[in-house]
Amino acid sequence: MPRETNLEKVKKLRELTGAGFKDCSNAINENKGDIEKSIEYLRIKGISKASKKLERVANDGLICIKEEKNQISIIEIICETDFVAKNKEFINFSEELSLICFKEKGNLEKIKKTNMANSKPVEENLISLISKIGEKITIRRSKFFDNTGGINFSYIHSPIKPNIGKLGVIINLDAENNNEVKEFGHKLAMHVAASNPLSIDVDNLDSKILEKEKNLINEELKNSGKDQKIIDKISVGRIEKFKQENTLLNQVWVMDPKKKVKNVISEISPNKQIVVKDFIRYKLGE
Repeated sequence: MPRETNLEKVKKLRELTGAGFKDCSNAINENKGDIEKSIEYLRIKGISKASKKLERVANDGLICIKEEKNQISIIEIICETDFVAKNKEFINFSEELSLICFKEKGNLEKIKKTNMANSKPVEENLISLISKIGEKITIRRSKFFDNTGGINFSYIHSPIKPNIGKLGVIINLDAENNNEVKEFGHKLAMHVAASNPLSIDVDNLDSKILEKEKNLINEELKNSGKDQKIIDKISVGRIEKFKQENTLLNQVWVMDPKKKVKNVISEISPNKQIVVKDFIRYKLGE
């Protein structure tokens, strides 16, 4: 592996974990340049507290949302640099792509085949844009929420234009459509943007993510020199904390740290008339 590549990866690992140069260099060498495995390696060694939030892809681009009649689509278009993300042609392409995404209900294959305003399909226009701008551009992911299963709410953090930014959220609630629910729905979308939950509740938490976290915690604690009974007790506590911090209903409410999300819902809807059915959070680089 070229020295330059090693140095770049060591630098990136330092930024992600806060570990020293020597430790990062050793981790990169031990894991043959794999960033994700290097993060886990440092954590197990007790050198880094890196978590799921640090496992990210280095990309730029735009998140676009289109909303109409309680139907919402979201699409992510990625490029290599912020310079291109601010390019007028890239923004115009992304805006038109968002309209197509809404029309095709988030189906990526259909989106790529759909003709744009110049009568050429998206995939052909994408190749032309890449050739002109000189950076890799990818339509990474998309999703659509219809209007048959509750009320949809959307949020774009720090938009550069209406419904365009680098972090977007859609929330779907089964609830009565009144002003109080509308206000809560928008606040909940903002909460998801800030707190990045992995699932709605503990029961929905991906078992693979949970198992991976358990293994990492146990490996980390083994290096502490503590008695196994103490390790088991600490491990149980830390897993429970992980569940609470990463499931939406159990997270601390960003608007009032004395409450959890589920407490706020109970206050607004004591008879359980508000149910969080689904949510999605797109952030560039994650």
